[in-house]
Amino acid sequence: MTHDDIQALFTRADGTYAFARWGRPLAPVAFGIEEPSIGIFKGALEALATLAGNGTVETDPELGSNLMMFFLRDWDELRHVPDLDRMIPDLHPLLGRLERAEANQYRIFRFDAQGGIRAAFVFLRMDAHLVAVPAATLALSQAVQTILLWSDRAFADRSPLALTPDGDAVLGPEIGALIRAAYDPVMPLHADDPSHALRLAARLGTVQ
Repeated sequence: MTHDDIQALFTRADGTYAFARWGRPLAPVAFGIEEPSIGIFKGALEALATLAGNGTVETDPELGSNLMMFFLRDWDELRHVPDLDRMIPDLHPLLGRLERAEANQYRIFRFDAQGGIRAAFVFLRMDAHLVAVPAATLALSQAVQTILLWSDRAFADRSPLALTPDGDAVLGPEIGALIRAAYDPVMPLHADDPSHALRLAARLGTVQ
């Protein structure tokens, strides 16, 4: 993975460079799916958090749960979730935009005073496309997209996953190495200068 490849993964559609990683262990909770699937998603998050060296906990001391995942059939369902509009002040205009775009997923991040990820909300509208994806594959894909603040275009034309000869989805090795590099203790919690991609490229050689 070249410096240009890395920079593209954190350069947003408006041309700005924006990187952030979690500054605390993940404390995930999932709503709208059955218990067996909850275990699959938590397992994927635990695997990515372990890879990053960040870890997971049952409860965040400040927030309780700092990673909330919502599974729904229609965006309108979120309008009826108690107090969600208090956690996401612009919820109703956002839902209107998602409905018009016929989107099937959306992620919102919150940040601490140091710029690290403090909390995340993941919304998945289980349309025909997402329902057709195996639960383990969907879980791993969402875990990857939540472990770092990626560009809004990062995986539009490439998947962060790879397939084994048996057809199982696994984390792409270059993405796994990049996540480990991003969580190296010498690297910053957040960055808005593209030169950060050069530092990530340099760290890749030490983690592969």
